[in-house]
Amino acid sequence: MAWKTQRSRPAKALFMVHQLRAGGSERQMAEVAKSVNRTKIQPFVGVLRPNDFRRTELDAAQVPVHCFNVQSFASPRIIPDLWRFRRYLRTERIDLVHAFDTPGNVFGALGGRWAGVPVVLTSQRAHRSLSPPGQLQVLRWSDRFVDGIVVNCDYIRRHMIDDECVPEERIHLCYNGIDTAMFRPSGETARTASPDRVTVGVICALRPEKDLNTLLTGFALARRQRPEMQLLVVGSGAELPALEQQARELELGADCTFVPDQHNVASWLRTIDIFVLPSRTEALSNSLMEAMACGCAVVASEIGGNPELVETGRTGMLFPSGQPESLAQALRQLTEDVTLRQRLAKEAAQLIPHRFSLAASVNRMQQIYESFLGPAE
Repeated sequence: MAWKTQRSRPAKALFMVHQLRAGGSERQMAEVAKSVNRTKIQPFVGVLRPNDFRRTELDAAQVPVHCFNVQSFASPRIIPDLWRFRRYLRTERIDLVHAFDTPGNVFGALGGRWAGVPVVLTSQRAHRSLSPPGQLQVLRWSDRFVDGIVVNCDYIRRHMIDDECVPEERIHLCYNGIDTAMFRPSGETARTASPDRVTVGVICALRPEKDLNTLLTGFALARRQRPEMQLLVVGSGAELPALEQQARELELGADCTFVPDQHNVASWLRTIDIFVLPSRTEALSNSLMEAMACGCAVVASEIGGNPELVETGRTGMLFPSGQPESLAQALRQLTEDVTLRQRLAKEAAQLIPHRFSLAASVNRMQQIYESFLGPAE
């Protein structure tokens, strides 16, 4: 289905997500839209439902954003919604549609093909076990007629080939990229407000698969021997009330602080000594990469794409998913051994710009697009 021809103008690419929220897929989409080579690709952003979390940065980069106001795929309104989407794609003469999340995959793939867009790409940025059965069937259906599926780590690439039976040539690997001008260690201030305190923290969406229950339990266990530890949880989501209740039951008191979603993520990361990502399932975590880039010592569950980032004893520590005792042991070790903590943080901070920079990710994504679109005249 690939479409290659000489063009007298940059190719018009529509990047799609459900909403402009704080999540990793939305962040990667925004970075690609802002950073592609404008002499080759003219970026547009499409969202299914209104949310302006990232609107300011896209406006500043002069990337047009269009909201299609799709309320539900199960509603009878979906047919006129698709008609409006089809009309938009044809009016703007869009050459390529690339969806970055599951709702975008479903709507973008169907509408893009119906409109006759030359190149339609979807993304798989998480294990498909997270998808509801009905949604999973639609995703598998779309796999058959899109031009390509972009994955963000080798773990997901293998999952799509081995478990979802997608032909290998249809899958394109593009690692997430981090803006290392923004996410970098700071040598100007101490990582903690007090040299007598060690901050354990996480910044992520508060969703069940992040398994922050294991973090709170593991922290409580480690804190019994290391009372100088304090816990910081930055993020918003449906799990917040249950996590706050768990913190009360564990009697964490003032040593556990919850903060809602923040725009200045890098500044918050620089207040964290030990960053923990205890997820039950993960692809290539933006939050983990950002923490590493900012000079945190990281502890992550040994699942998904985490081992592609974290090598125990070199760039961080891994622990078996769902085992708070193992997490507590890692937290105690890093709290007690300052030299180890600093060495792991330094190695992690050097890895990200070397292998996972934003520039490398955008260049790779542009290569994928041009492999379908061909060069401009």
